[in-house]
Amino acid sequence: MVHFDSLKGWLSWQEQSHPLTIDLGLDRVAKVYQALNPSGIKPLTITVAGTNGKGSCIAYLEAIYREQGYRVGAYTSPHILKYNERIKIDGLPVGDAEICQAFERIEQVRNDISLSYFEFGTLAALDIFAKANLDIQLLEVGLGGRLDAVNIIDPDAAIISSIGIDHVAWLGDTREAIGFEKAGIFRDSIPAIVGDPLPPSSLYRVSQEKNARFYALGKDFGYTKQVNGWEWYSKVKIISNLPEPALKGEHQFRNASAVIMATLQLANKIPVEEQAIRSGLSNVRLPGRFQLLDSNIPVLLDVGHNPEAVKTLVEYLTQNFPNKRIHAIFSMMRDKDIAEVLRIMNPVVFDWFFAPLANARAASETLMREMFSKQAMNNVSFGYSGFAEAFTAAKKLANENDLLLVFGSFFLVSDCLAEFEKNR
Repeated sequence: MVHFDSLKGWLSWQEQSHPLTIDLGLDRVAKVYQALNPSGIKPLTITVAGTNGKGSCIAYLEAIYREQGYRVGAYTSPHILKYNERIKIDGLPVGDAEICQAFERIEQVRNDISLSYFEFGTLAALDIFAKANLDIQLLEVGLGGRLDAVNIIDPDAAIISSIGIDHVAWLGDTREAIGFEKAGIFRDSIPAIVGDPLPPSSLYRVSQEKNARFYALGKDFGYTKQVNGWEWYSKVKIISNLPEPALKGEHQFRNASAVIMATLQLANKIPVEEQAIRSGLSNVRLPGRFQLLDSNIPVLLDVGHNPEAVKTLVEYLTQNFPNKRIHAIFSMMRDKDIAEVLRIMNPVVFDWFFAPLANARAASETLMREMFSKQAMNNVSFGYSGFAEAFTAAKKLANENDLLLVFGSFFLVSDCLAEFEKNR
C-alpha cells in the first residue's frame, strides 16, 4: 500500500500512477467510492456541468448558501495556485493534512483498482465532505458529465451552464453530442436547469428519457436588465432590484439566473431568503474570470480557453475597454481549438506575446508559430522562457492607457498570479 508524508508526494505519485491522464468511465471510481462510503449517505448535492461557467455557478451557489448561514462544501477544478483550492468548506480550502488523510483512506480500500489524478481528487473531496457535517455540497464536473467521476453521486439538482465545442476527442464535435454527454448528470424527478440561451435539443431529450424536471433559460426562467440592477423571473416568482453580479460579463447574468432557479427549486429542502441571494451576488469572488489586477497599467486575467469563452471575452473587452490598445500575453493547451481562438481574438488585440508553459499538454513555441503563421498574424513575439519574461516584454511596450491581457489557460493565469504574489 502506497503512503506519502506530504500532499506534494501524493500528487506527484498520482500524476504518474495511472496510464491515462483523462480516463472517462464510472466503474472503477464507483467501486472505490462504495468501499469508501458503504452507506452511500451524502449531503444534499448540486452538480454543475457545462463548457464554460461551471466555476462561476459554483461560486454563486457557495456565496448564496453561505450568506444564508449554511455549512457548504465546494469541489471545483482545476486550481489556480494551490491544489487545496479544489476542496473548500465554508469558503476556505481544506488543509494538506486533511487531504492526505483522505488519500490514505482511499488507498486502504481501492485494492488493485487504478485511479486517475482527477478520480483520486474527486473521491477525496466526497470523503472529506461526508465527514464534515455539511448542509450542502456543490460538485463541479471535470469533463463532460455522463462518464465524469463526479457523476457517481446522484444530485438533488443539476445545472448545465452552457454548451460549446471543447474536448472534442472525448465529447464529440457537435453541440448535440456534447449536450448529450453533459446531460448525463440529470436524474429522475430532480430539477435539471439549463443556463444556455440556445440549448441543444439533446438536453431536453435526455431530460425526458430520465424523467428529470427540465427548466430552460428564456422559457421557464430568465432575467431583464434594468437601469439599476436587474430582475429575475420565473413562471411563479419575480425578484426585482437585484444587484449586478460581482463577476463581470453579460454571461454572468445567465449563470446567476440558473443558480437562482436552482436555489428556489431546492427551497423546500434548504430554504434561501432573497437577502442571501442579493448578498451572494454582490460578494461572490472567483479568481481568473475577468479579474482586474491593481497595477499602473491595468492587467486583466481570464482563463478562457475555447471559442465560446473568448467570444464572451471579446464582448467584454469591446464594452469595457473600447479605446485601449490590448497587449495579449497568451498560451494554450495544444488540444484546444487554437486557430479559432486566434481568429476570434485578433481583431481586438494590438500585439501578442507567447508565454510557454511548463506543462506536457501545453502548445509548444513551434506549434504556436505555425498557428500564428496560418492566420497570417505577424504581430506576435516569441522567444521567452515563461510568463515573467513575456509579461515584462509586453509591459515595456505598453503605456498607461493600454491594457495587458493574460488569457488562454488556467495554467497561464496561475503563473501570472504567482508572479504578482511574489512581487508584492
